[in-house]
Amino acid sequence: MPAVATAYNYRLSVAPMLDWTDRHCRYFHRLLTKETLLYTEMVTTGAIIHGKQDFLAYNEEENPVALQLGGCNPEDMARCAALAQERGYNEVNINVGCPSDRVQNGSFGACLMAEPAAVADCVKAMKKAVDIPVTVKTRLGIDDYDSDDFLYAFTDSVVDAGVDQLTLHARKAWLQGLSPKENRDIPELQYDRVYKAQERYKGFPVAINGGIKTTESIVNHLRNVHGVMVGRAAYQNPWLLTSFDETLGCVANSVSREEVVEAMIPYVNKHIASGGRAWHVVRHMLGLFQGLPGGKRWRQYLSIKGPKAQSGESLLKGALDFKNDHKKPISELMT
Repeated sequence: MPAVATAYNYRLSVAPMLDWTDRHCRYFHRLLTKETLLYTEMVTTGAIIHGKQDFLAYNEEENPVALQLGGCNPEDMARCAALAQERGYNEVNINVGCPSDRVQNGSFGACLMAEPAAVADCVKAMKKAVDIPVTVKTRLGIDDYDSDDFLYAFTDSVVDAGVDQLTLHARKAWLQGLSPKENRDIPELQYDRVYKAQERYKGFPVAINGGIKTTESIVNHLRNVHGVMVGRAAYQNPWLLTSFDETLGCVANSVSREEVVEAMIPYVNKHIASGGRAWHVVRHMLGLFQGLPGGKRWRQYLSIKGPKAQSGESLLKGALDFKNDHKKPISELMT
């Protein structure tokens, strides 16, 4: 495979995660890291084209932000990519990794690994429609088809089609027999195969994803691949994100957890004023004090008071007070 040059620059990202990385989560994450690329949840082309709500809505503060698309029709994919570019998204990513039955029934996600020409056609159509990067996130294989030959038949095809970057989840997917949750843990991690893919595509950006939980592991991976995508660890322990900017050689984020809480108060209040619920936002903040004294009390307060809260200030300041005052019994939260 010949070397492929690219101008793609993003080296750290937070993975697209269904029900987790919505616009409220991304606003919160952006307070923790200024440089990391943030991804939307996967959005299908059908939802964007035919849905009654605005599936492309996001906060300007989230940038740089990428839209992850689910679909397999080149015309629809190109149309949605163009809409994303018009709205100011920095990248459009094609989902070739989700193993759920619903996604398979829609003929997209991980099952598309078996149809490299179809994905290549989507890449070509999207590249004609937009100037922003078009990228692909995929697994190492599906079911019993998980050899390097199978992987490269897919990746060679999309690289030749002009894709700007590949993210490889360092596991294969079982389309039959495992749930999406099980597919995140049971198939073994094979980081060495992602490193080999980066060697195959010298000068082309390959990012690694799967089971990455610490800054140390991120730094180690960056010695072997162009980029790293962090998933559940970034959500469950969001403070990890504050190390990302410095890891990239940028100015370290010196914000405190308490300052992040203060910064989220007006955002929560604005969401409530627009007809939303505080819980829509604060559920993403449960892990802010993960591993620290009072972290459990913080989670308890938000989980109990959050669903019915009518004020961002009283909810978040109340959670801070409860976290810090260990004499207050949890029974007080039930009243």
